[in-house]
Amino acid sequence: MTEQIYETASAEETYALGRQLGENAVAGEVYTLMGDLGVGKTVLSQGIAAGLGIEESVSSPTFTIVQVYDRGRLPFYHFDVYRIGDVEEMDEIGYEDYFYGEGVCMIEWANLIEELLPERRIGITIEKDIEKGLDYRKITIRKYGGAR
Repeated sequence: MTEQIYETASAEETYALGRQLGENAVAGEVYTLMGDLGVGKTVLSQGIAAGLGIEESVSSPTFTIVQVYDRGRLPFYHFDVYRIGDVEEMDEIGYEDYFYGEGVCMIEWANLIEELLPERRIGITIEKDIEKGLDYRKITIRKYGGAR
């Protein structure tokens, strides 16, 4: 497992980091995203989508669980599993088609479906530190299972 830590001081910097990740993303990558409410998970996801060339408005799919964006360089499968009551709900939406598909998969609140996650993935954790400022974010990126 490799780990990189980034620090951002604004939503724009968090978005820019996401954009860089999206520009370098390849088909089949799965990103897991964890962090408290309001920490910037959706901002990072929006940056990744932009890096994939997606021009549509990207919002967190809290009530639909998954939103598919297919008008970019690669399809972007954006999950928000915060409201999942049981992992069997993931079977109902055919999660494996997305996790192991030809696009890039982003899963917000991934810790709630830990048992379903592929071994090979890129885990992202976003944390605040109020002592460093209201907009400060520490973003840790870990590669699991030989992820690129």
